[in-house]
Amino acid sequence: MASEYGKNPSLSYNKYLRVPELLDLQSTLSEPTSHDEQLFIIIHQTYELWFKQILHEIDATIKWLDEGRPFRVNHSLKAVTSIEKVMVSQIHILETMAQIGFLEFRDRLNPASGFQSMQFRELEFVSGQKDEKILEFFKFDDFAYARLKARFEAPGLDDAFWALLGREGFAVSSHEERVAAIVEILTHPEKYANLFNMQDLLIEHDENISLWRYHHVLMVERMLGMKRGTGGSEGVGYLMSTLTKRFFPEMWEARTHLKTKPIAE
Repeated sequence: MASEYGKNPSLSYNKYLRVPELLDLQSTLSEPTSHDEQLFIIIHQTYELWFKQILHEIDATIKWLDEGRPFRVNHSLKAVTSIEKVMVSQIHILETMAQIGFLEFRDRLNPASGFQSMQFRELEFVSGQKDEKILEFFKFDDFAYARLKARFEAPGLDDAFWALLGREGFAVSSHEERVAAIVEILTHPEKYANLFNMQDLLIEHDENISLWRYHHVLMVERMLGMKRGTGGSEGVGYLMSTLTKRFFPEMWEARTHLKTKPIAE
């Protein structure tokens, strides 16, 4: 009887995951090759794969929201927030590079920059943070521009969430009404259990991206100080300016207005 290990299967782990092609995607630019350049490439390629999965889950979430399926919404959002926690911790692997080793290949990256990450901009757009200036920045790249323009014009995660609350009987036409709706949900978590968990996962998504930005800023300053970015930006100065961005400002503001319920309730 032939051993399982001796078989030649039509499908194998390497074939299914296309491991040979995957291992061939880390093309370095430095000459001689800097020891740390491979790590830099792998970390950023991994980020792009995580962004792809997050976008997949958010697209599913929007579909579930439109269909009024809260269990599926919260299931996909849990996947999103779990991946984002990995992304935050992953940043610190870059800090294992020697600063002088990073400089051995950094200048070769000009004018490429993390600012040009199409999928991260898609993540921002689909979460509700749409910026026409960023969209116009990608006009030089037909592939990226087409994807971002579609995201810019389509309803996002924020639109789908507020639409669901509207169908559930909440007034959500203005910023103030949306804040009041979240206060109501936070005040009566058992009455609105699905919506309470949903808004909690959405604000966690918002918080995780803010944490990712913050840890990224610290990593860049630790590695490069106040050097300008490879794409010509102010480097740390520009990154610091992004830290106050929020996908769901109404959810953050609602916490300010939350009060304890009367004992009689």
